[in-house]
Amino acid sequence: MTPRITLITLGVDDPERAVAFYAVLQQAERAGATIVKPAQATFYGGHAGYFQDPDGHLWEVAFNPGFASLG
Repeated sequence: MTPRITLITLGVDDPERAVAFYAVLQQAERAGATIVKPAQATFYGGHAGYFQDPDGHLWEVAFNPGFASLG
């Protein structure tokens, strides 16, 4: 098995500010990605969306409010 990174989590102090700063799905789409599933509310109380990069790799962009209390 070849090691690889499959998930990166960024902890932030202010989720609204982070969403405005990263605006990841929109930036990815402008850069040539295909939005596979637009960001939407999740069962765990956060938000998640998916895009496919130009090489065909699938990326998940997610916010989990439960991670805020882990710091």
